[in-house]
Amino acid sequence: MKYQFNEFTLDTKRFELRKSDTPLHCEPQVIELLALLVANHERMVSKEEINQTIWHGRIVSEAALSSRIKMLRQLLGDDGRKQALIRTVHKRGFRFVATVFSDEQVLASAAELASGIAPIDRRAKPAVKLNLVRKPAVVILPFANLSSEAGYEYLADGISTDIIAHLAKHRWLDVVARNTAFGFKGRAVDICAIGTELNVGYVVEGSVQRSSNRVRITVSLLDASSAHSVWTERYDREIEDIFALQDEITEKIVARLEPEIGYAERSRVMRSRPANLQAWDCFHLGVYHFYQFTGEGNQQAQRLLLQSSQLDERFGDAYAWWAYAVVLGMVYWDTEPTQELLDEALAACDKALSLDRQNATFFALRARVLLARGEYDVAIAENNIAIGLNPTLAVAHCALGDSLAYEGRYEESLRCFEKSIALSPNDPQLWAFYTYGALALLFNRDFEQALHWLDRARSIPNYQYWTNAHRIVAYAYLGRTEEAKRIAGQLQKNLPAFSLNFVRKKFFYLKRQEQIDLYLEGLSLGGVE
Repeated sequence: MKYQFNEFTLDTKRFELRKSDTPLHCEPQVIELLALLVANHERMVSKEEINQTIWHGRIVSEAALSSRIKMLRQLLGDDGRKQALIRTVHKRGFRFVATVFSDEQVLASAAELASGIAPIDRRAKPAVKLNLVRKPAVVILPFANLSSEAGYEYLADGISTDIIAHLAKHRWLDVVARNTAFGFKGRAVDICAIGTELNVGYVVEGSVQRSSNRVRITVSLLDASSAHSVWTERYDREIEDIFALQDEITEKIVARLEPEIGYAERSRVMRSRPANLQAWDCFHLGVYHFYQFTGEGNQQAQRLLLQSSQLDERFGDAYAWWAYAVVLGMVYWDTEPTQELLDEALAACDKALSLDRQNATFFALRARVLLARGEYDVAIAENNIAIGLNPTLAVAHCALGDSLAYEGRYEESLRCFEKSIALSPNDPQLWAFYTYGALALLFNRDFEQALHWLDRARSIPNYQYWTNAHRIVAYAYLGRTEEAKRIAGQLQKNLPAFSLNFVRKKFFYLKRQEQIDLYLEGLSLGGVE
């Protein structure tokens, strides 16, 4: 068997380790130890297992194992401080943490390429990349019961358990199982030590304090490498129905945690900017550019997400998010909305779902593509599947609101937008939740309420030009034409191409002529030609 990681190749049949094409010479036991760790890179290898494999159960000193680990790290250019390839699990064992690709996986990927399933575009693809995804991992520690009565322990345990179950529905995260996490219950913990022991990047801790008919719940997201706080929040509630309270708090915490971890991952990649981009780094750089919400950023996002899917052709997130970036490029910027490209975007989402049909995000992003194709009924169905798989996924509620609005089901639509905003009040796309909701209000001729939503959107720094375009329509129909014309002048100064024809082209995804006519008439009343 051959294994490849970084610039190294380990051939277990030849008992040989090469760096690039140069053989490395070392003690046989060191190669044997490396083979054991690499072959089991998806888990921790205990000290007992190492002893049984390397020394065949003979009693050896702790120093002997430490010596072999040190020699192996030196051979690979690693050390006990960096632990970039071999990570110590305190008092338990070791884990090989570099990205590993076996020759069987190379053959499998090559066969998949030959079958024509994987590629998104028709350009020649590079050779198979030995570059697997490593998802960020998080442990939710049992929440502490700070109530004066020990009988309220069940509430703290219930919230911790529910967060584990709900956060695990975000499939781009690895969430430590409840039994492992609850092993730390009642213990004084060192965050960095937990990070090392469980091989996690993030730790969630919290507390529950009940007094009479009120409860206070605090929660913190911590960086496991530094123990620094990434995010913290406090929730104060009156207790009426304890189970309804538990559901509400769990839903809010999970909906806040997921985007905060995503933001932390993007920040980490932006700080490190590795020269040799891995699929995961490439993906998060792409999402970082995606959330800039600019034409240039969108093009960068499309490029990086496509590159990520090529680096690891079994990384479904890269396919689905590439499709989403393409659709937003059509709606906002310079990506031409051709049927061919929409077909490729749908095929990319299908590829993602073929890799994981339990991923709610994949269904939600596929629904976005279907919406752009004018297939509203299917988009509604796909969003409902996404929400069924993950009720805390705010973008799915927003996307369902869009689909319902374009079908003319405005009251249902507004409830979906309100749900998305309540779930994720710090979402990177919050301005879009308000702006899309405002468009539904415009179509329903509720112009005053639409202005209220648009004012909320404008308070968010990265809002887009459609927010101001909607304001023109609302002001015009309210008879406030001077304000409409003032905004139109500002918008056309910043975006000279903005015109009635520009909007007609950008509304390629709308099928109801009365919605298009209402919008264009409002722009015309506001001075847009």
